[in-house]
Amino acid sequence: MLKKPLHEDWISVITAFASIALICLFVTPAMPKFEWNSGETFTTAMSNGKNYLNIGILFLWGLGALLLYKLLAKQPIGANLVPGFAAIMLISVLAQVITGNKVVKDFGVEIVLFSLLVGLFISNVTGVPAWIKPAIQTEFFIKSGLVLLGAGIIFNDILKAGVLGILQSVIVVFSVWYFAFWVCKKFKLDDEFKMMISSAVSICGVSAAIATSGAIEGDNKKLSHVISLVLIVAIPMMLFMPYLANLMGLSPAIAGAWLGGTIDTSGAVVAAGTMLGEEALKYATLVKFSQNVLLGLAAFFISVYWAYNHKSKDAAQQQRPGLKTIWERFPKFVLGFIVASLLFSFLMPADVVKAAKAPIKDLQTCFFALAFACIGLETKFTDIFKMENGRPAMAFIIAQLFNIIFTLVVAYLVFR
Repeated sequence: MLKKPLHEDWISVITAFASIALICLFVTPAMPKFEWNSGETFTTAMSNGKNYLNIGILFLWGLGALLLYKLLAKQPIGANLVPGFAAIMLISVLAQVITGNKVVKDFGVEIVLFSLLVGLFISNVTGVPAWIKPAIQTEFFIKSGLVLLGAGIIFNDILKAGVLGILQSVIVVFSVWYFAFWVCKKFKLDDEFKMMISSAVSICGVSAAIATSGAIEGDNKKLSHVISLVLIVAIPMMLFMPYLANLMGLSPAIAGAWLGGTIDTSGAVVAAGTMLGEEALKYATLVKFSQNVLLGLAAFFISVYWAYNHKSKDAAQQQRPGLKTIWERFPKFVLGFIVASLLFSFLMPADVVKAAKAPIKDLQTCFFALAFACIGLETKFTDIFKMENGRPAMAFIIAQLFNIIFTLVVAYLVFR
């Protein structure tokens, strides 16, 4: 029995690899296929019994993952977990039905977008019922899906594009971080806001904000505000940046690197990259992971700076940062992504890899759809500009606009 709750990152890795093991044993989940373009074909698609079998398998799979998360995180399960998850699953199924329409499919719109839009409608128009909230686990579903994504990216591709991704990430992170800090200073925000906003914009959004808040022991209300800003601003970026990339005629490598370097949530990066195709998605994911790699180092340096420039009143309680901080702040799901890629690149038999590829991809899509339904359910537009008369929001938006332009230039120079 575990004496302490496991970190969410580790639970995501365990969930993903347990899923991979089950799939390799030929327990094959599949997304339902609602393909229709008229009332008649819609009726046919909705009456297909195989679709409901696939939905049932995915429901049990997702519920099992959520139960595993609750157990390993030592969180109460509660009577509302099953109906709450069923509601979130229903949102993702509704999104799948919408994207099954031929007109929608021709536009290349993915299930994750409609999962997000349905969740946003419920959150901002009707309100989220309390019984759904225990099942909302956005980061868990995103991280589990990202580890599964590693199984589809061979290690040679990581070596080929990862070096360039790290080069871009180093340039962007340092430049954007200092610009964002300068903007926050101009808006006369306090030091906690400066640190959290600068890290969120420049590194990797929600994860960076959480890591920075932990490194400086920041105010949870300020952290929640920054996270809300990240999620809300990521939505229009996710929707419009792929179309801008197409209008500018960017190559998949440049477009993907641009998306991965600017959009602040991993799930939104995946959704936007998917709209531009598999190659753009690959580069977007690799660049985003390159930034994630820098998260542990960034948190370490921030904790050092904070420790030596913001002395506690009781010197005896002052904790000096050490190398342990890097490991504690390092996103463990990145390790899971790399191990999955190594496993499927070099160790797994070719026939097993071929058989497992499609069901792993479908399960990954299901997890992303669930994650974006959760993001929509968690996001409210009404309160975002109220804190401190909107100064943190304005600082964040200005810094993000700079990030979009600067990262496009760097991505063009690095990946052309």
